[in-house]
Amino acid sequence: MPIITLLSDFGLRDPYVAEMKAVVFSICPEASVVDISHHIEKFNIRTGAFVLASAAPYFPQGTIHVAVVDPGVGTKRRPLVVETSRCLYVGPDNGLLMLSAQRYGILHVYTINNPRYMLTRVSRTFHGRDIFAPAAAYLAKGCPPSEFGPEGHDYVVPKFAKPRLRGDKLLGEVLHIDDFGNIISNISMKDLEKIRIGEGSFLHVQLKEKALKLKLCSAYGEVTTKTPLAIIGSTDFLEVSINQGNASEVFKSTIGDLIHISPFQSHTEC
Repeated sequence: MPIITLLSDFGLRDPYVAEMKAVVFSICPEASVVDISHHIEKFNIRTGAFVLASAAPYFPQGTIHVAVVDPGVGTKRRPLVVETSRCLYVGPDNGLLMLSAQRYGILHVYTINNPRYMLTRVSRTFHGRDIFAPAAAYLAKGCPPSEFGPEGHDYVVPKFAKPRLRGDKLLGEVLHIDDFGNIISNISMKDLEKIRIGEGSFLHVQLKEKALKLKLCSAYGEVTTKTPLAIIGSTDFLEVSINQGNASEVFKSTIGDLIHISPFQSHTEC
């Protein structure tokens, strides 16, 4: 049974999500459709990308992920099918898909322009229903991604999709603040290993005007209550946290803030 996931900023008050599912089932009745979230903050591509990247690893090989946070709908931005070594992604060419897709290795990216794989009438405002949902359904039926349109290599890769390495420093940014106030970056354990940081190491964290010396812990409880720490969280991204506290409030951090990581040196001022 093919699996199609849906993620959007549509909410559940309007009929939009139901319309997308109706299109999928009309084309591929045997598909299993799973909602990741439809409560992404309106037009917030970064948050949508983070939620998609967090959920995607737990779906089976071959899953088709449809993501629609699309403030550019109806403009010249392209609709894409992204083929990776593990799964397929369908959505707008605005960077929404790339944080997740890059984790598995992007094999091919195709622009969806074959009318055979769209609804007969394509609206200017609802490509989720008229382009992305039918594309996902046809992929679930086994149609090759290469039939959807031409392959391209100039797709949008946003800055938040990957931290930059400068000497022994990682230059990243805050992707998400969760309900506990954990400050979740776009820096992975693999990125930390590039600058020789492992669990138990101390790292220098520059977060806005704050310079912090933090231990990279394996559990929040490794430090005393109300003490800051760094940890690779359940999303596999580096978090700046406070044990039983709210790091985002204490450090006044918001989504999109820059975060710089380097190995802690004894002469570093903190």
